Amino acid sequence: MSYDEPTIYALSTSSGKAAIAVIRVSGPACKQIYQGLCPSTAFPKPRYATLRRLYSPHLPPSPATLLDSGALILYFPAPSTVTGEDVLELHVHGGPAIVRAVLAAIPGCAKAHRALQPQIRYAEPGEFTRRAFANNRMDLPQIESLGETLSASTEQQRKLSVRGTTSSLAGRYEHWRTLLLQARGELEALIDFSEDQHFDESPAALCASVADQVRVLRVQMEAHVANAVRGELLRNGISVALLGAPNAGKSSLLNRIVGREAAIVSQEAGTTRDVVEVGIDLGGWLVKIGDMAGLRRAGLVGPDIVGAVEQEGIKRAKQRALESDVLIVVQDATTEMDPEVMETAKRCVDLGIHVIVAINKIDQLETTHSAQEAWRGKIQPVLGILPERVVYISCKEASSPGSGNLPSFLDTLLDTFKDMTAALVPDSDPDPSIWQESLGATERQRVLLSECLGHLKTFLLAVEPRPTHSSQDLSTFGEASDGVDIVVAAESLRSAAEALARITGKGESGDVEEVLGVVFEK
Repeated sequence: MSYDEPTIYALSTSSGKAAIAVIRVSGPACKQIYQGLCPSTAFPKPRYATLRRLYSPHLPPSPATLLDSGALILYFPAPSTVTGEDVLELHVHGGPAIVRAVLAAIPGCAKAHRALQPQIRYAEPGEFTRRAFANNRMDLPQIESLGETLSASTEQQRKLSVRGTTSSLAGRYEHWRTLLLQARGELEALIDFSEDQHFDESPAALCASVADQVRVLRVQMEAHVANAVRGELLRNGISVALLGAPNAGKSSLLNRIVGREAAIVSQEAGTTRDVVEVGIDLGGWLVKIGDMAGLRRAGLVGPDIVGAVEQEGIKRAKQRALESDVLIVVQDATTEMDPEVMETAKRCVDLGIHVIVAINKIDQLETTHSAQEAWRGKIQPVLGILPERVVYISCKEASSPGSGNLPSFLDTLLDTFKDMTAALVPDSDPDPSIWQESLGATERQRVLLSECLGHLKTFLLAVEPRPTHSSQDLSTFGEASDGVDIVVAAESLRSAAEALARITGKGESGDVEEVLGVVFEK
């Protein structure tokens, strides 16, 4: 057995007091470590848990040298392991003193085998995962998803991270890369052998055929990028802003949504001056809700005068609304629409921000149904939103049997989240299931896909037939008929394929090492 590769070990569970702690060992010296900790005992059967006592490796077994009176030992032989190497797991009692003692004893197992002298050291951050990547047990997208799996705090984040842990994402990237390399090969053959006259197609026809293939790929990649953007909403959280006139009930609605008094509620208008941000798990979605100052036009005298502090609050409220993913307009059912509020809401609609209107204080209306129809008739011509995005609520009656219609409002909000984060499926692909996986693409993958799309755009521009001023045949080195630049086209395909290779970790070594360093440090 070769000991050129160091054997590494580390605590795999959280530090501190616990019932069980797991110490993982990976490398060629797993058997020697076992023999050092469990002297004079049979080596455990692979993939079966075996109960053993652990002793200090450099002293005879005795009660004085006992490290743990009962540890479960599991041995996994290479290559079908998490790292692709021999793996030994020590499930010890989780007391901090026992864990420290076992960790300190492991390097001593090398001293117990002086003739072999295997190198045994504590693992660097992410080193187990790095070895899994080096031994083709994990690809780079899977490694990125592993970090997200460990940090997922909501149900939607969990589902998103699980999508990326399979090899389907990397398989799709590699499939696209293979198609681009094949297309590049056809073009380079045209460059190298254009004068042999052995092609079944004319150079122009070959370029047109490759261009058609690239256009299909581009549609698929654009859908993939769009889905990656939607996935980032699940990963980073959906930004929601509450907008309305002073005393419309924004803070009351925020408190009802989060289930606690997150914002001050008062009959006095203008209580909220700055943006109050609250993060919450809402129906499985990570949501960041911002309650803001009420919007109103400034007057010249009396209570209509807007002071400097309130003006700054209104400015920040508008900015927060325009930066949100979802805007909730809170409208007092007993007052007229505020022009300042509706103007800002209309700007949000024009920017593609999802807008929901919550008509509050419906408990103060005498004829609820007719009033609701009247409000719908006022709002829809101004904002042009769907009828179901206008909801009628009463924050005051939230604790009543009807709950002030807040469950209906929350259903509308969650339905909006679903629409925003549902996977887009290209018309050319009848199978929507594979596009669910693209929601799990990370920001790094999205950036590289966008880079790839840029190279494909350059390729399509290069193969567009350009009019020439000569009747001479231009099927010479570097050009096909009609002035198509084959050299530029082939180089664009090479660059596009390289961008895809960098996603999966098969690109230039320097780039890959940089990415791996960032990923593994997490």
